[in-house]
This record gives sequence, structure tokens and C-alpha cells, in this order.
Amino acid sequence: MEALIFVGIQASGKSTFYKENFFNSHIRISNDLLKTKNREKMLLEYCRKAKQSFVVDNTNTTKHERKKYIIIAQELKIPVIGYYFKTDLERSLRWNEKRAGKECIPEIGILGTHKKLEIPKIDEGFDKLFYVDILDGRFTIKDWYNEI
Repeated sequence: MEALIFVGIQASGKSTFYKENFFNSHIRISNDLLKTKNREKMLLEYCRKAKQSFVVDNTNTTKHERKKYIIIAQELKIPVIGYYFKTDLERSLRWNEKRAGKECIPEIGILGTHKKLEIPKIDEGFDKLFYVDILDGRFTIKDWYNEI
């Protein structure tokens, strides 16, 4: 069992990365999917009881936002692994323009999220951190070296 925490602005590839890498092994905890904090709490409780690995697929842009998930994982005594998605504002804005309906985020929302983004640090409670980028249409994952 493990807790994965994605960190990145909207339209940076987080949900696609989940689908390609963790769909068959981890429950997806997502504000976009669950809509309410109560539902999120219930699903996290299910994961705890079932000893089921999970991915927090939200922007998680601040240390404060990430802390509650880190605390849950630490209480469960499971590894906490972070995935930071490269912040490429122009690319995210372009990708967002291709989204339809409620998936399309107002540009001001993406800019606001970008403005408050705090780069994750291992000392927040992560056991491991990775850096995720997209090169030639494919995800690349690198070990974290605190060089960002």
C-alpha cells in the first residue's frame, strides 16, 4: 500500500499520467471526480480499511494542501510518494483550450493556481519525489534532485 500525491497546475498531464500508470493499481482521489470533501473523506477511509493504494490527483499546489494527505499516509505507516509535474504555463494553457465542457478551466483559474504553486520538498514528509515532464508526447519520470 502507498499514497501517491500529484503536484501540478491544471492541464499539466496529471490525470492522463494516472490513467496510463496507476489506473489498475490505485484508487483515484480527485476533486474533479468526487466534488465534495465528504466524499473524499469517505473514499480515503475506504482505502484505509481496504489497505488500498491511492493517488491524490488534485493540483496540491501548496504545502498546506499536501500536508493532510501526507498525515493520513504517515498514520497508515505507508510510503508517501510525490510526483511533481513540470510547470509549463504556456503548454497547460494550450492543452486547456482543447478541453470541452466543465473540463475546460477558465484561464484566470490556471494563472491563479500557477501563482500559488509551491514546489514540493522531501522534508514535507515525502518518502520519495519524482519530476514528471512530457517529451515528444511521452511522459518522462526523473528522480528528484531538488534542483528546481
